[in-house]
Amino acid sequence: MNNQDALITATADYVQELLSGEGSGHDWWHIYRVWNNAKAIAAQERADFFVVELAALLHDIGDHKFHNGDESVGPRMAEEWLKRLQVSPAITQHVCLIIKELSFKGAGTSSAMSSPEGCVVQDADRLDAIGAIGIARAFAYGGYKNRELYNPHIPPELHDSFAAYKASAAPTINHFYEKLLLLKDRMHTNTAKQLARQRHQYIEAFLEQFYAEWQGQR
Repeated sequence: MNNQDALITATADYVQELLSGEGSGHDWWHIYRVWNNAKAIAAQERADFFVVELAALLHDIGDHKFHNGDESVGPRMAEEWLKRLQVSPAITQHVCLIIKELSFKGAGTSSAMSSPEGCVVQDADRLDAIGAIGIARAFAYGGYKNRELYNPHIPPELHDSFAAYKASAAPTINHFYEKLLLLKDRMHTNTAKQLARQRHQYIEAFLEQFYAEWQGQR
């Protein structure tokens, strides 16, 4: 095992201990899937594997959703951990920038990434937000936040700022229109674009079935 492998293993162990058993859909297994997605995408793209793996593993350890909307917590926690491992300042800065830029910030806002590695990790994270697992995670988070499944009297809102997006407490079905259905066309890499198509179609089929059952038609 080389030094980079040892650092990745130590980071995976740290994150698993930190997030195991979390019930909102942002648990260790979400990290594990994003990590695997990121490695698969990085293998097809010109990206630094070490940076990609560290960022994928650390991207949700201080999610703003669980820290009163504070976007600085995640990068700060990642920096503290990487300094503890004596990772070089350049790589630490790169990983923390990816974590800072990663989050979806609303339909009307930009989600640009500053590096190929950032594009890989953002795509990997977004793939886990769509398809069957994305649907399961959306309802897990909605239940965690005590939100309605669906309310036909509350229409979706395409937020034009991150502040508005973070403040939303709308029913879970609205989230499909406010984020999940938008992700297919916001993938950066060709690998992720191909994977996203089938997952997107699965969401569309789910919504069709959901509304039919809501009306008692099936």
